Amino acid sequence: MMVEIVFKGERKEIYLNPQQFPFKLGDYAIVEAEKGEDLGIVNLLGSVLERKKGEGDLRNIIRKPTPRDLDHYRHNRVKEFDAYQLCRKRIAETGLEMKLVDVEYQFDGNKVTFYFTAEKRVDFRELVKYLANVFKVRIELRQIGVRDEAKRIGGYGTCGRKLCCTTFLKEFEPITTQCAKEQNLPLNPQKLSGLCGRLLCCLMYERDFYRQQMQKLPRVETQYQTPLGTGRVVHVDVFNERITLSFSPEKQETFDLEEINKFTVISTPREEEEHKEEK
Repeated sequence: MMVEIVFKGERKEIYLNPQQFPFKLGDYAIVEAEKGEDLGIVNLLGSVLERKKGEGDLRNIIRKPTPRDLDHYRHNRVKEFDAYQLCRKRIAETGLEMKLVDVEYQFDGNKVTFYFTAEKRVDFRELVKYLANVFKVRIELRQIGVRDEAKRIGGYGTCGRKLCCTTFLKEFEPITTQCAKEQNLPLNPQKLSGLCGRLLCCLMYERDFYRQQMQKLPRVETQYQTPLGTGRVVHVDVFNERITLSFSPEKQETFDLEEINKFTVISTPREEEEHKEEK
């Protein structure tokens, strides 16, 4: 049976459970690490992990933690705070152009990982030497993106809910302003950006629906010949499939899709753009 374990900062990995420990969601588990042991929380169980596991070899769950193990785990959280403060001070002293995001102690204390963001490549070799001399353990500095930073830190979006990346999103998808254009959203960076400063992940949630609807509905600026005269599309209601035509500055009429399809198309925005280029 496979078990997905989540660690600090929403880092997730899938492990084998060869000893068939009876886990439930939220239980703690001690697992094999690259060189040693780590401790995390059971995040997912069941056959769905067969599709998620990928092709690499899986490590094993070693045991369930004892009360003493959990005390050690909590002590590591305190040491992480101290390590964060020390590393951030050293970064400021050396003038490295990087932002420290988080620190994570491996459960057995054999490794400390420092997560950071940076606009460009950073030569942190001297920093690694300094940290290794201070902590006397294996040190890893790992550069992450700003979206990963938001995922590790957490927070609340403008919707009032916890960030999607910290609750249920497993992977980040590439998002462009085309997603906003397809949904007729104003291209205002402040309204379209999340706490990470990148485009909102939720722009992808309804994209397929909008694409399907816009294949049926006319684009804004399409012109029709109707019994009322020549009308230009000024608004499209994708949910109710209603289209508003403007016949003059003072006159507008709204039609449903079935009515619109009976009218004759005079021109579409693309045709008008090509005509302008020819001129």
